[in-house]
Amino acid sequence: MISLLYYLLLVLLCTVFLLLSAVALVVCAPLDRARRTVHELSRILVRIFYAIPPFWRQRVEGMEHVDRRQPYVIVLNHNSGVDIPTLYYLPLNFRWVSKREVFRVPFFGQFLILHGDICIDRGRGSEAMAQLLREGRKWVDRGASVAIFPEGTRSKDGEIHRFKAGAFLLAKELGVPVLPVVMEGTRTLIGKNRLFNWRNRIRIRVLPPVPAAEVAACEVHDLMDRTREAMCRELAAIRSEAAKSE
Repeated sequence: MISLLYYLLLVLLCTVFLLLSAVALVVCAPLDRARRTVHELSRILVRIFYAIPPFWRQRVEGMEHVDRRQPYVIVLNHNSGVDIPTLYYLPLNFRWVSKREVFRVPFFGQFLILHGDICIDRGRGSEAMAQLLREGRKWVDRGASVAIFPEGTRSKDGEIHRFKAGAFLLAKELGVPVLPVVMEGTRTLIGKNRLFNWRNRIRIRVLPPVPAAEVAACEVHDLMDRTREAMCRELAAIRSEAAKSE
């Protein structure tokens, strides 16, 4: 019953913020080509979402690795749909790269459109990559980062699986650093019965970025493997630290 009431509250909140975002986009568009205002409204919505349940905890680590003036290609592990709003804890303006199907999800899809997020058709590999490079360059030129799940799909077991090359090809093409982010706890926020876990804990750990010069000098598959290995080590460390604290 409590979960149902919270879902209804979220529908109301999302409706209000969707309307605010639409107004902000129209009003601020001439002076805000990077859509920072729309992005900040989503950050506020996420903070409200996580702040209302009294026993939810979110811990963000590694913020010293984030340069707010620097656009990145952000790569993060993918455990659930909750990963998407959780990344808004980072103080960066970014655009998501998402499959076409997500743009049809109520509320989610409309927010993605208002943000200017990058919609790709995974069934058309070369065309999707060309669009990613074209749209990614547009947003990076405007000072925004691009966020991608390098696994390409959700992990079914919570582990970090094989990466696809798109995010790393994009970073090389645009000449920007790669910023790895590891999340733990997002897959347990909502159970298989769609009920909320009211004592959930989420940790977001930002790893040191791979500098643009290193991205340019490194072969794509080596860059993929090194980034994945670093993220796997951090995920194991987070789990070990959590086990010791219990």
